[in-house]
Amino acid sequence: MSYYETWIDRSETVRDQTSYTYYINTYYAMEKDAYDKILSAYPDNSEFTSGKASELASRLGFNKDTMDIFVGFLDGIKTSLKNELDVENVDDDTEISLDIDYEKLYYNMRDAKASWLFKLSSWKNVLDENTAAQIAREYREANIAHSDKVGRNDPCPCGSGKKYKNCCGKKVN
Repeated sequence: MSYYETWIDRSETVRDQTSYTYYINTYYAMEKDAYDKILSAYPDNSEFTSGKASELASRLGFNKDTMDIFVGFLDGIKTSLKNELDVENVDDDTEISLDIDYEKLYYNMRDAKASWLFKLSSWKNVLDENTAAQIAREYREANIAHSDKVGRNDPCPCGSGKKYKNCCGKKVN
């Protein structure tokens, strides 16, 4: 079984709740440490963003027994890369280059509601406060719930100036 297949099997199948919870929590902790290393070393972080998979994993804190979790990390970051990454076929000797779009990564972390990641203090090495705030604002604006439904106490859409319940809403009930 490939690292990717192991990752998918162990992260999406619950056979034993305790083991599953341990596995996912291990992933979150290792993911956080890996991102912290990448962000802390920015902009000279190539030692953490390129190399042979097994070597890169080791530099990011993953070992031979957690290569499936490393591939899970790659699976999570791939939507924030400027280049394509075929995580399904990663093995120990695969050459990896993580050309990260940091603004997109920050946005995607917010979208995943991964506060333990987008609140890392090491983001200050990568994004200034204004840029981080702008991305946060864009995320909030993109995720505002919208409804076309007219509330009973809203102004009537016909333009009469009356409340909907006292105008066109009477015709509905």
